[in-house]
Amino acid sequence: MAVPSACSEPAPSADSFPAGGRSPGGDGDAGAPSTAATRSGASPSAAGSPTRGGRVPVPAPVSVAARGPAAARDPAAPCDEVARPERPCVTELRLSAYAGHRRVVLPLGALTLLAGPSGSGKTTALRAYEALARLGGGAGLGEAFPDPAACVPERARPDTQRRRGFRIGCTADGPAGPVRLDVAVQAEPELRVVGERLTAGGLVLLETALRDPARRSVQAAWHTAGSTPVTRAPLPDDCLGTALLPLRVAGKTPGQQRVLAAAEQMVVALRSAFACDPRPDRMREPVPTGSGRLLGGCDNLADVLWRTRAECGRRHAQLVAAARAGCAGPVLDVRAESRCGGTVRAVLDRGDGLRTGLDRLGHGELRYLALALVLLTGPGVLDVDPVGEVPAALQTLTVLADGFERGLDPRQRHELLRLAARMCDRGHLRLVGAVSDASWAAGMDGVTVVHLEP
Repeated sequence: MAVPSACSEPAPSADSFPAGGRSPGGDGDAGAPSTAATRSGASPSAAGSPTRGGRVPVPAPVSVAARGPAAARDPAAPCDEVARPERPCVTELRLSAYAGHRRVVLPLGALTLLAGPSGSGKTTALRAYEALARLGGGAGLGEAFPDPAACVPERARPDTQRRRGFRIGCTADGPAGPVRLDVAVQAEPELRVVGERLTAGGLVLLETALRDPARRSVQAAWHTAGSTPVTRAPLPDDCLGTALLPLRVAGKTPGQQRVLAAAEQMVVALRSAFACDPRPDRMREPVPTGSGRLLGGCDNLADVLWRTRAECGRRHAQLVAAARAGCAGPVLDVRAESRCGGTVRAVLDRGDGLRTGLDRLGHGELRYLALALVLLTGPGVLDVDPVGEVPAALQTLTVLADGFERGLDPRQRHELLRLAARMCDRGHLRLVGAVSDASWAAGMDGVTVVHLEP
């Protein structure tokens, strides 16, 4: 297979969501969100059910931009003259009842820092985003939530049928306008979706509900318009119904086309996410050559450098410049050297015949180099599930960086943030990073800071 180029309170019940168009979390819940955000210059055709326990076969999404005229013909479509983002992106994460979060709304800009002390739920929020991304890519619930009991609010008590669960959601903006997705998941006694709602412009486009607990399916209803206003059919209860809509909706009526546009926008916005937390202790040793796809822990950094240095000289030159700014001593090049037994090791070329192996670098230097490489590459290099059927110009890669500033000195974190701001400003990359304190990022253009409280 050819490798892409480097340049390229209570738990929710098992019933459906509340009636009346209100979704759990966000502005549908009573009470104000428990977060505060500060911004600095931020601009805002197959059929059948999948096999249980496996990945849902997600079809080739159609460009949501192509759906615009059809959606405009839908009488229920709102009149919106606001310019929409060309590339679908997630602009809000809602943790309605998830782990330690309750009615939390996190606004997400192109570059967002989640700031708060230990125990405030920064890592939990990143994992919730990652889980939604997996579901959007067609993964089953078991893959998206490997430890579902940990997602249930700690004080949640089971109902009379011993059921407990959690609720999360997000908003994706793009050519189809803001689209909201809210999902209620039952974690105990068995993992299953018990309710899902996809809305746009105040109109419910898809709604599912668990009607018969004895059956492994939910009853789904999606907007059709025309002579038949709603279409009903069962969907599996172990995956995201939104990701299945392109397999089920023909797109013959304006209403169906609007549903498809919203579902495809949500899937495209969610799918390309890369969760990253570099582990320096695993980056010091030589590694075997492999696919050249960077893992989330950056263990195989040397293997990736072996590939990217030869594939894209321009991006590699930017990596060298970043290394020069953030690493001690002179840096002429960052490269990988072949070793015995088919392994490679990464080194810094000092320019005077001396090459320093990564095993001699400090913890912060290694994390800095790894994160710089992540920011300067893309889906062709990172181990992500890109939407291959959609042109790159219509996609955005979202990097989820836990402990973004961990181990970095002031110079390194400022250089890394400047690099992130520059890359995010181009539109193809977005970053959500977790930091303990974001005061050092004050005044940086294009940065959205969201403060979390324990």
